[in-house]
Parts: sequence; structure tokens; C-alpha cells
Amino acid sequence: MSSTEGSLTAVPATAGTEAGGEAAAAAGAETGAETGREAIVRAARRAFTLRPYAEVTMRGIAADAGVSPSLIVKRFGSKEALFNTVVDFRAAADELFAAARPGLGRHLVLTMVGLRDRLRGDPLLRVVFSLGIEDERTLLRARFREQVTDRLAAALTGPDAQLRAELIAGQLLGLGATLSLHRPDGAGSHAGPERLADLYAPGLQRLIDGA
Repeated sequence: MSSTEGSLTAVPATAGTEAGGEAAAAAGAETGAETGREAIVRAARRAFTLRPYAEVTMRGIAADAGVSPSLIVKRFGSKEALFNTVVDFRAAADELFAAARPGLGRHLVLTMVGLRDRLRGDPLLRVVFSLGIEDERTLLRARFREQVTDRLAAALTGPDAQLRAELIAGQLLGLGATLSLHRPDGAGSHAGPERLADLYAPGLQRLIDGA
């Protein structure tokens, strides 16, 4: 394996090294631009969660995503850049926290369920189950704390805001793990999202309110 594949400080790859006879496949994937990008990010999340960084290859991600390696290079530039996309929680946090505090607990539950269905995977759980080496896990958890927990703590009022934010983040991770374990085919397989929110949101809301 090359140093480019194995290092977090990889030099950006060039399209010429990956393209070759795959140009036609890349052109086909380009017609579904957003779909192709989402498929790449989903495949990269799975890869970086299940295997150490050094063992993940662009070709493996491309095969899982159903696109050519050259398309990944075109969109992200390098494995390092793709990894940095995967360890970014800001887009999920933007949606999770897009509600006023009085109704945030219910919004968190409904948004978590919606994100899982749309992304075909949990937007947060990779911070728990990543199998990367210590440097990778440390970076992933630092990003999670900064972009999710600390952001939430800054929006809370009252005592123990940081602790309450940590407990809320833990409950969201627990919700994701529960849905993954018991409802792999989607939250709607039994009770719907609204019923889940009826049962789960009050505990979150108490932590949000600081009561």
C-alpha cells in the first residue's frame, strides 16, 4: 500500500492516476451528481468506521459506492480530504439544532429519525464505533465534541450546561444505537417517528430546560 493511502497527511491524488479505462463510468456517475456524491460519502463513512484509515482505499470506497475511483478524486481530491468530510458533523448538527429550546427535544428525535432514513445510516454513531488508530479516533471525537456537544452547550442556559449537553449527546447516540439494533429497516417498522418522539423527547427536553 502506498504512503498516500496510509497517511492522514496524504498528498492529494490526481485524476490521471486513477482514471484510465474508468472515464466512461465516471461520466455516467456524473449525470447523477448529487446521488453520486451521497453514495461516496455513505461508502466512506462505512469504510472509515469499520477499518483503520491505512486499510481504506479509494478503490474500495468506489466499489462500495458504485462509482469510479476517478470520480472520487474529482470530487474530493484525496483520501485525506474524503476522511475530513466524513469526520465533519456540522451538517447533521445544523439540522438537529434548528429549533427553539422549548421544542428542541421533540425536534431532536424527529430529526434523528429523518436523518437516518435519508442518509441510510446514523449521522452520529461513527464517533462511537470507529475502529481507526488512536489519532483517528481522537480527531473524530474532538470534532464531535466541538461541532455537536460544545455547540449545544453554548445554546443552553442555566447550571451545568456542558454536562447537560454531554448527556443529551449521549441520549442521541443511545437512540441511534437502539434504532440500529432493533429497527434496521427503519423507525416506521413499528411505531412511527411521532410515537418515538412522544416517548423519548420528554427526557431530552428536561435536560435542555435544566429542570
